[in-house]
Amino acid sequence: MDKNELINLTIMTDLYELTMMQGYYKYGKADQKVVFDLFYRVNPFGGAFAIAAGLEQAVEYIKDLRFSESDIEYLRSLGIFEDDFLEYLKDFRFTGDIDAIPEGTVVFPMEPLMRISASIMEAQLIEPALLTMINHQTLIATKAARVVHSAKGDAVMEFGLRRAQGPQAGTLGARAAVIGGCIGTSNVLTAKMFGAAPKGTHSHSWVMSFDSQIEAFRAYAKLFPDMCILLVDTYDTLRSGVPDAIQVFKEMREAGIHSKLYGIRLDSGDLAYLSIEARKMLDEAGFTDAIISASSDLDEFVIRDLKNQGAQISLWGVGTRLITADGNPSLGGVYKLAAEEDENGNMIPKIKLSNNLEKITNPGVKQVLRIYDKETGYLRGDLITLDDEEFDEAHELTIFHPINTWKHMTFAGGSYTLRKLLVPVFRGGKCVYTCPTLAEIRDICAKEQETLYPETRRTMNPQEVPVDLSVKLWTLKNEMLHQYGK
Repeated sequence: MDKNELINLTIMTDLYELTMMQGYYKYGKADQKVVFDLFYRVNPFGGAFAIAAGLEQAVEYIKDLRFSESDIEYLRSLGIFEDDFLEYLKDFRFTGDIDAIPEGTVVFPMEPLMRISASIMEAQLIEPALLTMINHQTLIATKAARVVHSAKGDAVMEFGLRRAQGPQAGTLGARAAVIGGCIGTSNVLTAKMFGAAPKGTHSHSWVMSFDSQIEAFRAYAKLFPDMCILLVDTYDTLRSGVPDAIQVFKEMREAGIHSKLYGIRLDSGDLAYLSIEARKMLDEAGFTDAIISASSDLDEFVIRDLKNQGAQISLWGVGTRLITADGNPSLGGVYKLAAEEDENGNMIPKIKLSNNLEKITNPGVKQVLRIYDKETGYLRGDLITLDDEEFDEAHELTIFHPINTWKHMTFAGGSYTLRKLLVPVFRGGKCVYTCPTLAEIRDICAKEQETLYPETRRTMNPQEVPVDLSVKLWTLKNEMLHQYGK
């Protein structure tokens, strides 16, 4: 299966998108140009950032956007859509522009992860699909980044397929986990589709299917001498599991077999204690380079605590709590109208008001500027601006909190660098963006996190990064608040 052979998802939309589209069509608004922003409001897992992911799937979806004959006939069968509208859908294609923040990038609340500039018909239809693609993978990539950070340089494998909320969640979730820093996945389909490294050992049933544990270990070592990780807790970890594994490793060494990767896996019990004792046994037997891996309901908090307790584990298999984003079931990304073209062809800013401050949107066509310390390379803050604004790094720059305006930072001219985060993906319906490979995105993600101060990467109570509005955007927003809030 090639990643481009996925089912056409055009009709994967909410019904109200289609009913609104028919309304726009009937009232002569089908060609009206609009701008929508896709963003999220709150960082997941109590963290200070998220990892953008899912763009590649969004690109493939937009490329393949077209209603099939069966789609049209199904919509006709509902009895709520008129024939002329259904005829219009037969030639429907995406013809607009999309800008997005590349996958693997560190992102923050309220800044557009995607900016869609298209006819209102096109922009409305794609809302649910884009949200589910970006929401899901951004969430899983962020969880993975937290887990990998807690492992402090140890390798982390994604093992969650059987616990995922369905095949696609397991497959694309594994992709996102690799973006977040996992070295590979147990999901062979993900490995095939995206070039991830397939990882795995054997299960308890392998051991139980033989007359004795050591026979099972010998058989496995004979089959896979270059990746011989033996699961040692089927019966008694320290009394039989580790001793039997050591015996097999001795037999391999005596036979002149030098495994590229060998060791044991722990899947239950007190992982700290068992790994410490197993390490002693392996070292005393002369297998100081044997790997000790572990699974068993791990997450960033369990791994952090195990390492603090001196666990001798260097390879972590993380499943359920990673693939299901345990502790934060959804990212909560939203898709809001930011601007609309008037009869003169001018793009007019739009704002959504709410009694909840976090639900008030930022109006207009926007860009996101990332501010780096020129000397250290650390990320100092993000500035959401209007798209037509220009800034000169040679000049002094002051940013301020959009609500508590007394909170501000000033960067001297020449002391900082700026980077535009939103990049062109579609222009006039044509894709102008080359998606990086999964390995490249993983590297991007790792480098992105290195720009964060350690305080921002803390698992709990992290220091948040400022995300402020330019003076021009802040002024526009407040003028609109006063205008519509009367």
